[in-house]
Amino acid sequence: MRDSDRLREVLGIIDVDGLSRDQGWRADLRLLARETRRRAWGLHGPAATELDRAVAQLDRQIPALTDAQIVIGMNGLLRKLDDGHAFVAAVQSKELSRAAPVNMFQFPEGIYVTAADRRYQHLLGARVEQVGGHPVAEVMTALDPLVCRDNDQQAAAILPLMLCVTPYLHALGLLADPGALAMTVTMPDGTEARESLDAEHVPWDAPIFPHPAGWISLPEILPAPPPLHLRNMGTPYWLSWLAEPGLVYLQFNSVREHPAETFAAFCQRAFDFIGSRPARGLVVDLRWNGGGDTFIAQSLLHQLIGCRKVNRHGALFVIIGRFTFSAAQNTATAIERETRAIFVGEPTGSRPNFVGESVPFTLPYSRVLANVSDLYWQTSWPTDDRPWIAPDIYAPPTFEAYRANRDPAMEAILACGDHLPGW
Repeated sequence: MRDSDRLREVLGIIDVDGLSRDQGWRADLRLLARETRRRAWGLHGPAATELDRAVAQLDRQIPALTDAQIVIGMNGLLRKLDDGHAFVAAVQSKELSRAAPVNMFQFPEGIYVTAADRRYQHLLGARVEQVGGHPVAEVMTALDPLVCRDNDQQAAAILPLMLCVTPYLHALGLLADPGALAMTVTMPDGTEARESLDAEHVPWDAPIFPHPAGWISLPEILPAPPPLHLRNMGTPYWLSWLAEPGLVYLQFNSVREHPAETFAAFCQRAFDFIGSRPARGLVVDLRWNGGGDTFIAQSLLHQLIGCRKVNRHGALFVIIGRFTFSAAQNTATAIERETRAIFVGEPTGSRPNFVGESVPFTLPYSRVLANVSDLYWQTSWPTDDRPWIAPDIYAPPTFEAYRANRDPAMEAILACGDHLPGW
């Protein structure tokens, strides 16, 4: 069967031996275009015609483009889709998957370094002013076409992380050297500094939260203890009892099973705990949850619906944010629909109804990984066209609070509790 030309075509099996560099990239582009047309939800009419024109234009440009510029062009094609799960990533190329070993986050006050390899610990809390000699706002604008998104909140989550990806910055003409991130920062003491950070290969599965191994974050070096939402960011789910306000805090960071305890067992234990305590309310924190398997989250939804102790106005709070995405968005949408929850924080990183599925495929010549969604999640009503779930109580993250290890969302919940029925 491997010798069947028809089978090889259907499965995207391409013999790359003997192909020139341009022929190989063009073969990859054809496969990406074919899979995009086959998978993409609602791609027809003028949208399909526009995609075909963009593919043809990129095909003509390939000889004059670097590998990084071709990957950027491919991302630009997928950016035309209404698909926050779509991407093209050169994860197997040690050259194209390099990044400076820091994490950045966009606060209202600017973009700040929040975590770093210990070699660059002195940059924690620094505000980024320029990258490669360009104002950071200009660099963010140049990177914006590369980022597929469901809404602007998802872009606000991803773009600061993209500031560290040096091969793309170099390909866009923003960095002179793809091997180092040159940036100008304002240090915590108010002084200006110019820094050059070595760019290194980043494994595809490197954790964003709390940070990769060997790094350190700003909250870890502050004199005040980290707030609840920053203590166990790498743990899929956990809970804590806050005796003084009478609240149970349940942080749900990933819609995936933990090998030590299934999510269903954890939820049963959590609600048994709620029933055995004089709990006046429950806080479910979804702000760092980027998704997973939506069906796993049903255990939480069923417990919330059936628990009269917390499923009442003023007793159930859900914290959401820009990283609340995919299966976590479905979870937030279902909780909004089926319970009396009060939402706190900032808008979610996806829509109540969205296109999304992760079934990546590898382009045979370049070994670049790509994804195009083929599934429409209608978790809300058919007429719900909101770009996100907006919080009932707006309490976004600020750098002023972050550098003091404070949590505006929990502060807002505790401040409003005395004025709500049942408290």
